[in-house]
Amino acid sequence: MNLFPAGPTETTLALAVVKTLVLVVGSVITYFAFKAYRRTRQRALGYLAIGFGLVTLGLVLAGMLYELLAVPLAMGILLESLLVLAGFLVIAYSLYVQ
Repeated sequence: MNLFPAGPTETTLALAVVKTLVLVVGSVITYFAFKAYRRTRQRALGYLAIGFGLVTLGLVLAGMLYELLAVPLAMGILLESLLVLAGFLVIAYSLYVQ
């Protein structure tokens, strides 16, 4: 039993809204991390900003590639996942370096 029935149009709209919110919130986090890096010049904060930027870009990329550039969805998801993985690796590294 589906409590929230939604057709393709509603699902597409919800996905667009969520991805837009991810882009906005991820961009704000990236901005604050970069601002902290500029204030302190700590390498770890620079890596943290880069990592969050990659994750944010990755989370938005698949849908944009599919909708705007007609890239196959599986390829878009693969590129998205690679960017998210790279972002998480950079974030992990930023937490490791002193």
